[in-house]
Amino acid sequence: MTTRRTSVTRSRGRRVQSPAAALSLTLTLPGDEGGLTPSLRSVLSAVFSRPRLELATLNLSLHGKMMLDRIVSGLRWPVETVPSEVEWMRIVRELADAHSQHSIADWKDKPETYHRAAPPLVPSARRTVSWRGINCERLSFDSGYEPPSDEPGVERWLGYENNRTAHAWVLRHRGRPRPWLVCVHGYGCGTQSLDFAAFRVEWLYRTLGLNVALPVLPLHGPRAHWWRSGQGFFGGDVLDTLHAEAQAVWDVRRLLSWIRKQGAPPVGLYGLSLGGYSASVVAALESDLSCVIAGIPATDFIRLGLMHNSPSYLRLADKCGLDWETIKSLYTVISPLHLKPLIPKARRFIFAGRGDCIVPAEHVHDLWEHWEHPEINWYDGSHLSFFWESSVTPFVHSALEATLLNGAGRVGAGEAALQSLASE
Repeated sequence: MTTRRTSVTRSRGRRVQSPAAALSLTLTLPGDEGGLTPSLRSVLSAVFSRPRLELATLNLSLHGKMMLDRIVSGLRWPVETVPSEVEWMRIVRELADAHSQHSIADWKDKPETYHRAAPPLVPSARRTVSWRGINCERLSFDSGYEPPSDEPGVERWLGYENNRTAHAWVLRHRGRPRPWLVCVHGYGCGTQSLDFAAFRVEWLYRTLGLNVALPVLPLHGPRAHWWRSGQGFFGGDVLDTLHAEAQAVWDVRRLLSWIRKQGAPPVGLYGLSLGGYSASVVAALESDLSCVIAGIPATDFIRLGLMHNSPSYLRLADKCGLDWETIKSLYTVISPLHLKPLIPKARRFIFAGRGDCIVPAEHVHDLWEHWEHPEINWYDGSHLSFFWESSVTPFVHSALEATLLNGAGRVGAGEAALQSLASE
């Protein structure tokens, strides 16, 4: 059966008038005689730095979606621990030492060699719980990840005790083998309720007939070291961010190896936001994935840090000698814009919002370019509005039907589910 595709919007990155300039002619709000409020003007300036992407006329709905992004990012980023001047000096020293080590090891030119092969995964604990009438397994296992022994910050990283135990939710069918989809959550998530909702797990499992696995990223959910899920992943400690992402990749690859041992047929990878970043890196290290779907993916930690951190934060970092170009060089080993994907272009998929104020469309466009222009769905919404966008679920379904399902899944039921979802 052919999937309904009429609501899926695609872009080939045509060069048009700057969206920020175009929008200033299309939106007038009460009290804003110039067309855009100063705050929205600054948002658009940050989001659209070059005139690459088309954007539909900004209406109040899109304006509200963009404001939701700004409010949420404004609430989340400031609560990360801000390094003191003494801590910044230590971070700068660690950065210099790590950069020197990476240069000697030639990891910048061969970033894939930074990632070691992970040993087989053996769950240390399993717990079965019922969720909406579905039996879910919660796997726990020793992550086993350790940064290179002579890399700065190793003892500190291994001291985050909760983080050393990895976790994953697993939903699998009895009977004949089914395709698997590994879903990697975004920053600040890592709980069953959030992740199951974000990925529409019930639809993936019940309707499409997929087995589904949802790993918990380092420092998130039950692995959190501080009071908030994800805290410390982007806390200013340059080496902690490097180790967090490297461990995320390590843990996902270990989970993939465990799935393959279950006699799995095709296995796909689907990530959202930070999970889209991690999925993109894994796709450069694992050649036998049936597909990778990068949803609203982060692609550049440096530009995100410069965009979201406060001027006072950046001034103090600069005063203490933090060199962003050195960080960029160090992060080459975990950058989806530097690592080359191993799976064919036809099995790479991206979706993103043109009005995203958390991961700007420009960043996603760079991944699309690096991935050699795979199929992409641009919707007229923001980062957080992806869940309600009418084109996203059909796009994901189309990607899965072309790769994972391919006659093995309940495609007809999937079409009916799209009709049901569209009416919600």
